[in-house]
Order: sequence, then C-alpha cells, then structure tokens
Amino acid sequence: MQTFPASHCSRQTTKSMEAPCSPPTAGKFVVVGGGIAGVTCAEQLAINFPSEDILLITASPVIKAVTNFKQVSKVLEEFDVEEQPSTMLENRFPNIKVIESGVKQLKSKEHCVLTEDGNQHIYKKLCLCAGAKPKLICEGNPYVLGIRDTDSAQEFQKQLTKAKRIMIIGNGGIALELVYEIEGCEVIWVIKDKAIGNTFFDAGAAEFLTSKLIDEKPEAKIAQKRTRYTTEGRKKETQARASAGNVGSALGPDWHEGLDLKGTKEFSHKIHIETMCEVKKIYLQEEFRISEKKSLTFPRDHHDQSVTTDKEIWPVYVELTNEKIYGCDFIVSATGVTPNTEPFLCGNNFDVGEDGGLKVDDHMHTSLPDIYAAGDICTAAWHPSPVWQQVVLLGKYNAQGLGSNHELLLRCTKGQEYIKAVLQNGRMMGAVLIGETDLEETFENLILNQMNLSAYGEDLLDPNIDIEDYFD
Repeated sequence: MQTFPASHCSRQTTKSMEAPCSPPTAGKFVVVGGGIAGVTCAEQLAINFPSEDILLITASPVIKAVTNFKQVSKVLEEFDVEEQPSTMLENRFPNIKVIESGVKQLKSKEHCVLTEDGNQHIYKKLCLCAGAKPKLICEGNPYVLGIRDTDSAQEFQKQLTKAKRIMIIGNGGIALELVYEIEGCEVIWVIKDKAIGNTFFDAGAAEFLTSKLIDEKPEAKIAQKRTRYTTEGRKKETQARASAGNVGSALGPDWHEGLDLKGTKEFSHKIHIETMCEVKKIYLQEEFRISEKKSLTFPRDHHDQSVTTDKEIWPVYVELTNEKIYGCDFIVSATGVTPNTEPFLCGNNFDVGEDGGLKVDDHMHTSLPDIYAAGDICTAAWHPSPVWQQVVLLGKYNAQGLGSNHELLLRCTKGQEYIKAVLQNGRMMGAVLIGETDLEETFENLILNQMNLSAYGEDLLDPNIDIEDYFD
C-alpha cells in the first residue's frame, strides 16, 4: 500500500511562523473544489444538513453546477453542466459560503485547511474535490497547449484562429471532441492505440465513428441555450493563479459550445490519423533547421501512403516514434490528467492509488479520519461489481476481464447507429450504444438482473423486433 508520510514534502513548512489551528470542535463541513463533484457535494450537504454551515473553497471565480438532471434508469443519469458565478450557489443555499482561494496546506491531525489568502478553516468533515491537472507531453514549451479548464480552452481558441495546421496528441474524450469540432485547419491526430477512442469503445465502434469524423459536418449548429459565464475582467488574477500552478475546475461535457473552433482555412474537416505511435522529439523552428531533417506534407487522404517533403516553414516540428515528422503551428497535449493532490499530501498519511489519486472506499472515505474525496482527485479502491466499469458506457462493454469465454452480438447501420452486446453464459455483461437507439434502460436492466438470454440468440438485436417493449 502506498502512503505519503510527512517526509514526502516538496517544500518544508515552518510551524513557528504560522498561527496554530483552533480545536476541531468549532468546525464546519468544508468542501474543496468548484467543479461538478465539489458543487454537487456542497449542494447535497446543504440540503441534508440545513442547520450546518457549508464552506466551499474554490480557486476559480466560476463554479460548475449540474442542471436539467434526469434519472434515465436505475443507475443511468442524464444532466447538463452549466458554469455559474458562485453567488448563484450562495443565493440558492443560504448555509453555503464560497471562499475564492486555492488551498495552501492541509493539517489533517488538526482538522484544519490553510488557504492561499492567508486564512485557515477548521472542519468537522472535509471532502476533497480538487480535480486534476493536464499531463503535458512537454513542460515549458510555448507551442504545447493543455486543455483542462475554461481559461485554457479560451487560450486554445485564440491560438487556433491563427493556425493552418495543428497536431493533437492523445486518445481521450477531449481529443475526440476537438478532432470533430475543429474546422478550417489541418489536424494531425496522433494516438498510441490501433483505433480512436480506445478508452471508451472497441475497434468496431471506432471504425463507425472514424467515418463520421472524416465526413463533412452539417453547416448549422444548434444554438447554446444555457447561459455561460466567463472569467473576463479578471484575466490578471487568473494569469497569476495559472503561473502559480493552480488549475480551474474541469470542463463540462459541452465545453466547446460557444467557442469558435475555426482555423485560417476555408474548409470544414481535414484530418489525418497516425496510429500506434507517440511523440519522440519536439523541435523548435531553428532546431529543426539545424537538424537538416525533412518533414512531411499533409496526406491527401486517410489512406495516403505517399511521402512528400513539406516546403512550408512551421513554428514547431514533431518527430513521431514511427519516424514520421510533421510541422505545425502548435501542439495540443490531450494525454490525460494527474490528480491534483499536491496541496494535501505533505504531512498527511493518505493511501494513494497507482494513478496518484487518493484511495476511497465505497462511501468515498479516504484513509484519514473525517476526510472524503470525489471526482478526478480520487481512486476507487473498493471491490467493484462484476458488471461495473468506471466509464460512461454500459458494463463490460469491451469484454474487460471476461477472457475468451464470451460472445458478441453486433448491429450497425452506417452513419446512424452502432450496437454491440457482450454476453457470457447467455447473460448480458456489457453493451456499446451509439446513436438514437433507445435501448439504454433495457440493456442496463438486462445487465443488472442477469436474465438468461440464451433462448433469444441473434434475435436479441433483430431490428424488426422491439426488444424495448419485449423486456419491459
């Protein structure tokens, strides 16, 4: 088990220079983090403990709130994420107070949180929802951008307006959305897997979605109906926080709405995917000139194997592990995140997971008394259900852990839907549903109740049979 004792401090704190924390009897419920996890936690505490004071500590001037919540099925939920000023949360819940400051240190033995504004806050119960920060492929390079919060997304939009070609590194959710949304700019997408979206779905679904990525997009976009709040007018303060290493709350699922993700060229989509490779080296313009290496032009189509030297001069060049070199205006590093645990580890013996997150049990309790964690900062350490997977799809959608003892049923209508059911011993263990299938609740129930479906065979996905009504 991995723990972090007091000796694992990146910086030493001189206790004599700080005022001692008050006794924990005076404490409140304290939540750290203004993202979805933190705000939802604070709201639920305010509802369930209306006589208690709830303190929400956030480094960002805006918070992320869940709106339009809908219970689709027993465990499947649907909701929107909306950016709001913190005053809206305080107006809805009189017992919530928002403190706009980063956390400097946690003193778990004293039940005390020190914030960067110089204040200290005693807690009875503490929930850490500080999220995560981008895992950049190269720190300190001005041509490598990470996208994590509202401010970094706006910086990306600003850079994109001047770009003719960019490179996106990574195969997660932000990379997928970027590749689809960007227009008027050549996009070279570098992934280390055989197929796109490897974290979320299988090669069949990837093939289905790749054609959607390459096709021209519909011209009109649906207008964003929800009010959006920005940090405009506080740029200097935001930049100061960014330079100090602080990160705003994570982007919501429609983070790109309201951003004009368009480059300098007059075309919709132009995407080339380089699979099964990673970044070997990054060259600035002068470094590349001295190296006397050659870069490649943008491939003419998805299957183009021709090798042509690029005559264009680019600000930055990327050499891949497959020996190909491409020049571009800038690089987007979308290679995952690192849990934002740094302010909390020093002097506290947290159990930490392999991914760097704080280990939590099935009640979201950490290894320390009275401290809980939720969201990207934590790691699920309980024994999961046989059909549970920490992803957005249903069950063991990619036959995770089932070995060879399973079967797959597929139904695909090009451009419309992709349905895959994973069965083991006649029982549904997982599913992938893309498109307007209306099968979410039905398939979820079949996974949860483990009904024997052997008698139905391939008829289970027959488009002429309304299985939604059949298993209702």
